[in-house]
Amino acid sequence: MMSRFPLGPSLAALLVLAFLGLFLIFPVGTVFHSAFVNSDGSFTLGHFSAFFDQPLMKESFINSLYVAVMSSVFAAIIAVPLAYFTVRFEFRGALLIQTLGVLPLIMPPFVGAVALQLIFGRSGSVNLLLDEWFGVSIPIMDGLNGVIFVESLHYFPFILMNLTVALRNIDGAMEEAAMNLGTRGWRLFSRVIFPLALPGFVAGTSLVFVKVFDDLGTPLVLGTTNMLAPQAYLRITQVGLEDPMGYVISVIMIAFSILALYMSARMLKNRDYSTTQKGGTAIQRRRLRPVESMLAYGWIVLVLLLTLSPHIGVLLLSFAKVWSFAPLPDAYTLAHYETVFADSSNMIGNTLLYCGLAAGIDVVLGTAIAYLILRTRLPARQWLDWAASAALAIPGIVLAIGFLRTFKGVEIPFTDTLVTSSWIIIVIAYAVRRLPYALRACMAALQQLNVSLEEAAESLGAGKLSTIRRIVIPLMAGGILAGFVTSFITAAVELSATIMLVSRESQAPMSYGIYLYMQSVAGRGPGAALGVLAVIAVAAGTYASHLLVERTAARLRATRAQEHES
Repeated sequence: MMSRFPLGPSLAALLVLAFLGLFLIFPVGTVFHSAFVNSDGSFTLGHFSAFFDQPLMKESFINSLYVAVMSSVFAAIIAVPLAYFTVRFEFRGALLIQTLGVLPLIMPPFVGAVALQLIFGRSGSVNLLLDEWFGVSIPIMDGLNGVIFVESLHYFPFILMNLTVALRNIDGAMEEAAMNLGTRGWRLFSRVIFPLALPGFVAGTSLVFVKVFDDLGTPLVLGTTNMLAPQAYLRITQVGLEDPMGYVISVIMIAFSILALYMSARMLKNRDYSTTQKGGTAIQRRRLRPVESMLAYGWIVLVLLLTLSPHIGVLLLSFAKVWSFAPLPDAYTLAHYETVFADSSNMIGNTLLYCGLAAGIDVVLGTAIAYLILRTRLPARQWLDWAASAALAIPGIVLAIGFLRTFKGVEIPFTDTLVTSSWIIIVIAYAVRRLPYALRACMAALQQLNVSLEEAAESLGAGKLSTIRRIVIPLMAGGILAGFVTSFITAAVELSATIMLVSRESQAPMSYGIYLYMQSVAGRGPGAALGVLAVIAVAAGTYASHLLVERTAARLRATRAQEHES
């Protein structure tokens, strides 16, 4: 049975709170404090007035909002038809189409940005062919348009995945009733189907907005610095940690991230989107007429070509000996991969080390928090979930700035090494940023584990720790491993925090190495090769994560079937 204030869970809760307080709440609080105080420690709003008085800062603020909004709009334009066609109509290869539609998420957007420049830039493959055939060119990769294009292609899967699930959960009786009343086509979609799927759409769109608003790597790679994230990076790295403008930008970025998530929840508040689909009929698929089928497949092929273009471009660039002012490389070579393995093997090792340690920390914390929330009666235990999940709203660059400010001059105990110059701070940043992903996986795994199994073990004389070690952890293994893999693969492509916290090249992981290589034309080949290796690692991790989840679900179904039989 669960006691009210047991010593073990109380100590575990204190340790978790200490970690979150030291490495999340306190650094972010330091950022806020630095934005609102003068050099003498007195309170002021003058830094914010100075921010809006500077033309560059106002321009960066407007540009970031514009890019985030337009990226969300174009991501929706791509994702909504793709989700609707594959769920609502009979399509050959619908599952393959949806799988390919998620591929952009396994490539860091700043890597895809370079490939898209080579394909869609002014001297890229598409514009060279358009100029040769029709005498025209499309400035799709110029300035802010390039950032919007890259971000839209990279993040639209967030809308696609959420909307697909929402569409599948719609009660088919709703659609049938509307059709019996004469509603067809666009009116059926806009008045019945889409409103019922609105929660999934809003959830995906808010994620796109937050991700784009906070992104640092893509604008930097494309040379667009008149946005908030690049300005925060440049102010801290060029002016210094004492410059208040970097902290003001950080506070604005946090505020808008939280505002976007709040507005998405507010938009759905007090509205009923529930249906009677559970146990009823799902939304009915229907056949398209030949002309409709041709148009739908045309749109899907166009979207998939755009979706796969960054991957194709990076792959070609990784083998390209020369690729300049030509639709395709003039010659191919393996020299870039040789360069990567010869000069950057430590980056691959660093990535495995940092991401492995961070993912390990995440599953330990995630398991502990999940157990404390679901299996104890500690007061205010729900705050642990909220505190850990708050990392979703904190941009990587803001967390890194908070670390640099908070731990400035602090040495690691029993050493002469500064915390801010050690690779350990990179691991902690990864762990804090990815903790919500591992926590969700661990919570889901523990929720599927019936408490009666633990009670049975304790009734037979097993202690609480023994029950957790021998019953709970093994039965949660699938969820824990899925959380580990998810944290690992998402940390492997982290650039925003990495670029701020790497103090010397020997500490650099793959994401930082790709960024360094991409800064020069000569280094883009090795950078693309390193990017291909990163994509392979992330893809393998994603596949392993799905495999683990499926096996865990199958094992749980088998266990439940045995319980019913007995």
